[in-house]
Amino acid sequence: MTQDEMKRDAAWAALEFISKDSIVGVGTGSTVNHFIDALATIKDDIRGAVSSSEQSTAKLKQLGITVFDLNDISELSIYIDGADEINDQKQMIKGGGAALTREKIVAAVAGTFVCIVDSTKQVELLGRFPLPIEVIPMASSYVSRELEKLGAKPVLRQGVITDNGNQIIDAHGLQIIDPLALEQQLNNIVGVVTNGLFARRGADIVLVGSSSGTRVLK
Repeated sequence: MTQDEMKRDAAWAALEFISKDSIVGVGTGSTVNHFIDALATIKDDIRGAVSSSEQSTAKLKQLGITVFDLNDISELSIYIDGADEINDQKQMIKGGGAALTREKIVAAVAGTFVCIVDSTKQVELLGRFPLPIEVIPMASSYVSRELEKLGAKPVLRQGVITDNGNQIIDAHGLQIIDPLALEQQLNNIVGVVTNGLFARRGADIVLVGSSSGTRVLK
C-alpha cells in the first residue's frame, strides 16, 4: 500500500465518527483532501462544515457541501484534520500547509478532535519536521533571533502568505522534549501569532493508516 493509499484509508475511516445532522470541522492538507472526498458521499446527512483554510473551503463548496463561518455556530462536535508529526501522547506538529492558526482555532472549539495520518507521521520525539510559526511580517527578523536563542535554525518560508496575511517561519533542528511548555514559550514571543505545536489541544482520537489497514488510537 502506498503512502497516499494509507492516507486515503485513514481519511475514509473518519466517516464513522460523523453524526447525522452535524456540522463538521474540516482541516487542511493532502490527507484531509481525501476526507473531503469521503465527506461528499454523506453530504445530505450533515448540515455542513466549518473550514480551516481557503483551500479546503473551495474544495468543500465545489463538492456541494455548505460551509459555515465559525462565528455563526454555537458548537462544533467534531474536527477532522491531519498532522505533520504526532507522538504517543497525541501531541502534534501541524502547519506544513500554512493553515496552523485557523486549524488551532477550530480545534479549540471542537468537542472531539480526530487526527487522520499515515503511519510515517508517528514519532517518539517531535521536532524532526520543522516547526511552523506564523508571524506578523514586521516581526519576522526579531522572532527569528529569539528562535536562535532557543537553539533553532529559523528559515522564512519563501513565497508563502497565510490566509491571515502573515508569514511562516520554519524552526529547524528542535528536539521537543516538553511540547506543552515550548508551545506556550513560543506563543509568548511578541510578533508570533501562534505556532504549530498542538500540545495543549492535542487529538482525542488518532486514525493511523498503515499497510495492514487503519488503526484507531484513543
